[in-house]
Amino acid sequence: MLTSDERQIATSVLVVGTGGSGLRAAIELAERGIDVVVVGKRPKADAHTTLAAGGINAALSTMDVEDSWQQHAADTITESYLLARPDTAQVVAENAARGIEDLERWGMPFARESDGRISLRFFGAHTYRRTAFAGDYTGLEIQRTLVNRAAQLGIQIVDTCYVTRILVRDNVVFGAYGFDLDSGERYVFRADAVILAAGGHTRIWRRTSSRRDENTGDSFRLAVLAGGRIRDPELVQFHPSGLIEPENAAGTLVSEAARGEGGVLRNVAGERFMRRYDAERMELSTRDRVALAAYTEIKEGRGTPNGAVWLDVSHLPRETIMRRLPRVYQTMLELQMLDITRDPIEIAPTAHYSMGGVWVRSEDHGTGVEGLYAIGEASSGLHGANRLGGNSLIELLVYGRIVGEAAARYSAELVAQRRSHSALVEARAEIDELLAVDGQENVRALQRAVRDTMTEHAGVVRDETGIRAGLSELDEVEDRMTNIGVHPDAAGFQDLAHAFDLKSSVLAARATLEAALERRETRGCHNRSDYPDLDPALRVNLVWSGPGKLEREEIPAIPDDIARLMRDVSTEGKLVE
Repeated sequence: MLTSDERQIATSVLVVGTGGSGLRAAIELAERGIDVVVVGKRPKADAHTTLAAGGINAALSTMDVEDSWQQHAADTITESYLLARPDTAQVVAENAARGIEDLERWGMPFARESDGRISLRFFGAHTYRRTAFAGDYTGLEIQRTLVNRAAQLGIQIVDTCYVTRILVRDNVVFGAYGFDLDSGERYVFRADAVILAAGGHTRIWRRTSSRRDENTGDSFRLAVLAGGRIRDPELVQFHPSGLIEPENAAGTLVSEAARGEGGVLRNVAGERFMRRYDAERMELSTRDRVALAAYTEIKEGRGTPNGAVWLDVSHLPRETIMRRLPRVYQTMLELQMLDITRDPIEIAPTAHYSMGGVWVRSEDHGTGVEGLYAIGEASSGLHGANRLGGNSLIELLVYGRIVGEAAARYSAELVAQRRSHSALVEARAEIDELLAVDGQENVRALQRAVRDTMTEHAGVVRDETGIRAGLSELDEVEDRMTNIGVHPDAAGFQDLAHAFDLKSSVLAARATLEAALERRETRGCHNRSDYPDLDPALRVNLVWSGPGKLEREEIPAIPDDIARLMRDVSTEGKLVE
């Protein structure tokens, strides 16, 4: 039974998230004649995908004819520190060219050579040039292309809608529940299948490249409450160059192009410290190494008074900076009134990308809950303990199409949709209870507490003492959460959204800390100071299904045609992602 302030929308498939992966899935569904609705908590033109700058990978062989999808898969698995699912890497690499072709067909303005070939460049530890791009705003152009295609197909997109629950009966999805961020109007979505495309959990750290109120772990919470699981939540990529001020922009990235063009890193004494950590590659080393180096300098007292290091490009010709780093130049002028042609930039490591996520099957990204799928940064399996630069954008396109096809088939073959009145009542009551409690705790203060805990105890370097302290601090936050004050006002229901963001953040933080405690080794992005070596026995994925529930999942064997191509890739002259 619906209440008077609830709006009911029925569709064959509901997509939660209006970024690249969600839109690509919706496009596939619409092209197959399947009814689809897409919902997002922020406007579709401003989804997180727009922030991706570098490029998108596919072994097109337009520049290096020796390249192949097998080599792409081999590079991906090698760089993952052997934690990538080989079957997932194969699916992405083998279908990458088709993903690029789809974008071309829909008008994506890729950079091209003089003869019309798509330009490809080296990005990260790739054996060959396979990263296509559009200036330094590739993600923005991909999002524009997908939004335009969705409009051509007449896909219904509901912006500023916050989904609070996936509706499930007996491990089978039948819809979702949510509310409008402006009016507070409730939504009941009836759907045969639901696709989770609501991003990762990097916003639970104090410094993050995610903007405020995005990537708060929404997908994690929605999946777990529906009966799903989380794979490898502890594997989070920290980008070495995030701004530390102004506070409202802390974590904003300074493009790696600044290092690629010859920028140098110095500590407070002016020392070029990368000599200590990677004397051969220096500033062109991998993200995990550069982030660890900067963290170590700061932790050992060689950072700036603000807890940072310096990135300096001022020795470069002004013309080079204006031509090759225009966005960095403009960003620093706008945020700090800093002229990078004259002065260095103060930076520190920042949480950048969730390499783990919702547990999914490699073949169709089903979650084990019938009719529930997850894609994009919400999902897991491709990146392992280190993401190969340019792979995240192609993953969106490949699995967006595959999941759209799978959800279309599932919906068409569904004999009947069985619903649960109690599931709907529970979803409705959750919002009612938050609005009814006139608590004294401030949601934003508790969000800050979570971010402080994760930064202090689960940042670039972790150890058992810190992780256990972090879990104790989370217990305290959860106790305080029972006394939250939620107060909608004339500006809308953002306060209610922040409360749900907090619920998601706490769940994601607990999953991350418990998995980080279990992974007693150092591998890729995961640095345990008390376990500094790699442990071959931990070449497994860790799967979390709730507090204290953690299992080890074996990783399939690497196919021979991929395994024989795996090797350390020369990085001479390249910026390693």
